[in-house]
Amino acid sequence: MTRPDDAYIQWLEERSMLQASQLRARLYAGQSRLWQNPYAEAQPRRASEIASVWLTVYPDAIIAPEGSSVLSALGHEALWKRLSEIGIQGIHTGPIKQSGGISGRQTTPSIDGNFDRISFDIDPLYGTEQELVQMSRLAAAHNAVTIDDLIPSHTGKGADFRLAELGHGSYPGLYHMVEIREEDWPLLPDVPPGRDAVNLLPAVCDELKQRHYIVGQLQRVIFFEPGVKETDWSATPPIVGVDGKTRRWVYLHYFKEGQPSLNWLDPTFAAQQMIIGDALHALDCLGARGLRLDANGFLGVEIRAEGTAWSESHPLSLTGNQLIGGMIRKAGGFSFQELNLTLDDIAQMSKGGADLSYDFVTRPAYQHALLTGDTEFLRLMLKEMHAFGIDPASLIHALQNHDELTAELVHFWTLHAHDMYLYKGQTLPGSVLREHIREEIYERASGEHAPYNLRFVTNGISCTTVSLITAALGIRDLEQIGAADIERIQRVHLLLVMYNAMQPGVVAMSGWDMVGALPLPAEAVAERMGDGDTRWIHRGGYDLAGLNPDAQASVRGMPRARSLYGSLDEQLQRPDSFASQVKKLLAVRQAYGIAASRQVLVPEVSSPGLLVMVHELPAGRGTQISALNFGAEPISETLQLTGFHPGPVVDMINETVEGDLDEDGKLLINLDPFEALCLRIVNSSGHHA
Repeated sequence: MTRPDDAYIQWLEERSMLQASQLRARLYAGQSRLWQNPYAEAQPRRASEIASVWLTVYPDAIIAPEGSSVLSALGHEALWKRLSEIGIQGIHTGPIKQSGGISGRQTTPSIDGNFDRISFDIDPLYGTEQELVQMSRLAAAHNAVTIDDLIPSHTGKGADFRLAELGHGSYPGLYHMVEIREEDWPLLPDVPPGRDAVNLLPAVCDELKQRHYIVGQLQRVIFFEPGVKETDWSATPPIVGVDGKTRRWVYLHYFKEGQPSLNWLDPTFAAQQMIIGDALHALDCLGARGLRLDANGFLGVEIRAEGTAWSESHPLSLTGNQLIGGMIRKAGGFSFQELNLTLDDIAQMSKGGADLSYDFVTRPAYQHALLTGDTEFLRLMLKEMHAFGIDPASLIHALQNHDELTAELVHFWTLHAHDMYLYKGQTLPGSVLREHIREEIYERASGEHAPYNLRFVTNGISCTTVSLITAALGIRDLEQIGAADIERIQRVHLLLVMYNAMQPGVVAMSGWDMVGALPLPAEAVAERMGDGDTRWIHRGGYDLAGLNPDAQASVRGMPRARSLYGSLDEQLQRPDSFASQVKKLLAVRQAYGIAASRQVLVPEVSSPGLLVMVHELPAGRGTQISALNFGAEPISETLQLTGFHPGPVVDMINETVEGDLDEDGKLLINLDPFEALCLRIVNSSGHHA
């Protein structure tokens, strides 16, 4: 092994994100640019004023016209005409920057759907920077914004990580990596040929902690897979550094081996420089208005004398998020986070960090309501949300995204495992309630009942929204779906859109939702699932605007998913289609300012399938009621709504009178199976209640 030559070091530095950030930072020094916006506190309602209806797309799934790139398809005039007509105000592209790794002078592909970033440049697999800027401009012309991604917790194994391994400059300070003395190398496993690291067994981590190298095992192992990833630590082979010294490193990776974790409290402050540079580049060069902070709850890791390291609910995550969220607001943008953590964490991290949080609060709960026809757990979660002071207007209420349907229910597993909850007439500890809910979700959404949906590691199910619905409807064979089934599926899908859209905050629908995508057969993506990652089955290719109807695969080679609803072009020609009905309800949402409303009541109900949410509309527009039947039986129930003006109750979407709220606050609700109503109380003089 020889010392790396200077030309190679220079080659790596030219491709380093840290160096790019340090150069970018100089553009802002001494300028007034970053003093024009308030930034200390999160501003969720300002963010949803900018865009409260989002389309989330997955770059690998995009089918484009022959010879076109993913980004040119997403920036196509025909697509934006349709999105604008439906009422889409923001598009979240998902990560599209160069990802994967560098081996020698060769780049290696992404190992986690481009969540292993190695550059601020657009991945040529998706298109060019010019095409992305063009897409942002076209979105702006249709009163919409683009939303990009920031990954504050890790990178891929690109130039920055290779420079860190070589012990160059402040690069080792970027990562949570520790040099192991040569006399302790016998503790470390050999790295097999063709690999650049090997995962450590729990006993080795414990010994390294004993010898004062690392903080030890973490509170949980994400992506746990026996023989593949048993801990969050891996070791490198011997590497000759820039100083001629041979080192072996042990490094932390919350996620996969190729995603080394950043060190958010190192004297170099290299991680902060790099991530802030990435954010400013997206906002100022790529035309983004918002940024998703990915896995931003994992920025703090600390040793504890006994047991596992402190790696969740750590105050450093709050501090880190305050810095990132504050800088994005300073630059005039907004941010959102996907925090699958406790409600305590979501509430705490919403104070000064990201403006919006993904609705992991009620998302598993509404899916459970659909699978069981019972809304009790959903109502419990809505009440918990209010108890923790989480405003639903600060949440992104979403249907499918690129990840699995998570049933982790972290809230009831960690801090609240021993708290008592009333459920089904019994008082249960959080840990028991969690297991019960999880078992019901797994049993009904996968396995024997729905063999087309696959379990994902220890905490989730890979499925599309449609295949969750087919499981709930008892459809076992997707090949047998006929026209009558599609009608039932669409009805349930609209119920889920209504649940998410008819409450304060942002509503997000994916490209898979808009076309009614089914999961792919496992054999179609067997190669991608080699490491146990079953999520590829729900990431099938789709063609939103019908730009290439004959294509059998996306630009990135994902097989086309079977789509039950067809392209937006086809759907918008039929008033009874999914997209046409979504358009109708989004128009009502916009007209009455439901995104800016306040949730004032989630009343008790007696029908198991019924959920009712009451909202105070902005600007004196009255009281709105969302009434949803998650069950297969019709519902007729009298609600008790005290404290509201009596008057006629109108269906806001169909513009019909549905009944009256009487003097005693009683309102009769009639719902067909899987029906959802958006109602408004009008007082007797004809004004809003």
